[in-house]
Amino acid sequence: MLPSMIRGTCRAAVHHLRIRGTPACRLVSTCDGVPVGLADAETIFALSSGHGRCGVAVVRASGPASATALRCMTGLTHSRPPPRKALLRSITDPQSKEVLDRGLVLWFPAPHSFTGEDSLEFHIHGGPAVITAVLHALGSVPGMRPAEAGEFTRRAFQAGKLGLTEVEGLGDLIHAETEAQRRQALRQMSGELGRLYQDWSHKLKRCLAHVEAFIDFSEDELIEDGVLNQVDKWVCDLQAEMERHLQDERRGERLRSGVQVVIAGATNAGKSSLLNKLCQRPAAIVSPIAGTTRDIVETALDIGGFPVLLSDTAGLRESPDPVEREGVRRARERVEQAALTLVVVDCAHLPSDAKQAVTFLQGHLSSVLPTQGQPEPVFPADRFLLVLNKTDLLPEEQRLRLDGELRRVSGLPPVCQISCYTNEGLQDFLAVLHSSVKILCGDPLCCAPTLTQARHRAHLQQCFAALAQYQRYRDIDLALAAEGVRLALTSLGRITGRVGAEEILDIIFKDFCIGK
Repeated sequence: MLPSMIRGTCRAAVHHLRIRGTPACRLVSTCDGVPVGLADAETIFALSSGHGRCGVAVVRASGPASATALRCMTGLTHSRPPPRKALLRSITDPQSKEVLDRGLVLWFPAPHSFTGEDSLEFHIHGGPAVITAVLHALGSVPGMRPAEAGEFTRRAFQAGKLGLTEVEGLGDLIHAETEAQRRQALRQMSGELGRLYQDWSHKLKRCLAHVEAFIDFSEDELIEDGVLNQVDKWVCDLQAEMERHLQDERRGERLRSGVQVVIAGATNAGKSSLLNKLCQRPAAIVSPIAGTTRDIVETALDIGGFPVLLSDTAGLRESPDPVEREGVRRARERVEQAALTLVVVDCAHLPSDAKQAVTFLQGHLSSVLPTQGQPEPVFPADRFLLVLNKTDLLPEEQRLRLDGELRRVSGLPPVCQISCYTNEGLQDFLAVLHSSVKILCGDPLCCAPTLTQARHRAHLQQCFAALAQYQRYRDIDLALAAEGVRLALTSLGRITGRVGAEEILDIIFKDFCIGK
């Protein structure tokens, strides 16, 4: 029995190392705590602040030659400045000894830096000539070269300073344009999403360890009864958690990339006027000639802190003009893709009788919006808004009767009455629009962290399918069932970067700016 136990223990240890999937570069050497694989890395430098004239620019360097650059460009030949404390120094060219600028110098010794390497920052004046001179001087230091896009963050990942989801959160934070995007990115960068996936990963490792132990030791009667039943429960619980996580209606991805909002309707309903009002600029041509807009006019907006990609489309009508027909086709295609559609109606075309007007609107909605062949079309309130434009052309009495009838009727999406000519009702419309967009994106600080990347969703779906393989083969072939758990663990590891990260690193880091 003893040889069998030793053989099984060794096999379990090999499985444990295999499923951990820790990249070799995360190992720590015995020299100054610098990760293996980084100690011999080239030293990189770049402008980390924005390009163009500014008050202060930040130039960053990372790698073993940072200490050399610090000595030969600041005159600190006998000692280094205290770590993480600013020191005012003259910054000189290492060859000509000419003073290039006078600024702050910060020293970050390994491993207590963003990249885990010796790092250096120059806070200098932000004029183009000063920046160019300092970068040129750094390039003359032996062993230093300009950084590639995202290389600083990539080194931080390789040093174990950031997980892959945190890296993606940092990238989203850099590109965030609205308050809600900033909050979501900051939450992901703090590691909350990564911790959720790591927790699932630990649970999968436990499931795999129990299944492997059962395979190795069950014949020796060293395994308690009910071990696989416990694994079954763990797998079911994990599947339920993942299913809830996946059924988020893509709120996180929508918030990250922007909510697709489309303005649709008949010709001359005031769609382009509404676009211009929302943009507060003449983004689209407005003309009394029907069919002026023939292509998609798209603009990005910040609606109450949420990102919106607003599209004006061609008026929907039959036309002998092939160019206009193509515009109508594109308009209908964009409506089908939209997260929210604003259906604009010219009030002047409404019947004077309120009940007939409601019937007209219901028919108009069916002609504009995709109904998938439903006998009684349904227009969800979170996907459609009905905008009655040109209310200034209606008599007050007719408007009141119409408003009362709209309040009584059901089956219509939320209705907003506006006038792009007098601006009447625009503030109320903006409040309704903001509420709709907020529902589509969700609160980035509320509840569990949401999926923000399409690749996260793809890997989680693969993980979910692999767990289904465990259940399918559990009573048929336990080795194949265990392989399902292992595949689930691998898919989950590809999200966090713990397993098979190298194949996706270039995709992740290529969108970073130089110096980050």
